[in-house]
Amino acid sequence: MTIGLFFVLLGIFSAVVLAGIGSAIGIGIAAQVAEGVMTEDPKNFGKYLMLVALPGTQGIYGFVIGFLIMVKLGIIAGSIPDVSLNQGLFAMAAALPIALAGLFSAIHQGKVCAAGIEMSAKQPNEVGKALVMGVFVELYAVLGFLISFFLVWFGINF
Repeated sequence: MTIGLFFVLLGIFSAVVLAGIGSAIGIGIAAQVAEGVMTEDPKNFGKYLMLVALPGTQGIYGFVIGFLIMVKLGIIAGSIPDVSLNQGLFAMAAALPIALAGLFSAIHQGKVCAAGIEMSAKQPNEVGKALVMGVFVELYAVLGFLISFFLVWFGINF
């Protein structure tokens, strides 16, 4: 394995694992609050499901970027080209926006969604407002995803 290939694989790992960790933590935060609130009224499961699931999108974004890098590299087709150090570093750098944006935005989105669940427990008709607040945090994950996508799709040539 060349050092360039090592950095490509490190980029794939970073995008998938860091965004996935952020999603797992964010979902965990929101789910704990939802389960606590549902002890009072279990019929609200459907109402809270979207708020609990919302931080999971960052993990999906990280997975997509990791997959795209593998496609560009040729791993999906069954071949692995020689990768220079510069190509490897570029691929790793291309994965970092979603890796870091996914990690941090998912955790904070989980906190926002948890607060929204608590608010809607007291104000049952306001769950839509809670969802909008969670989507505001999502914007930064989407921006990280887009930067990574454009760098991978248009910038990486193996």
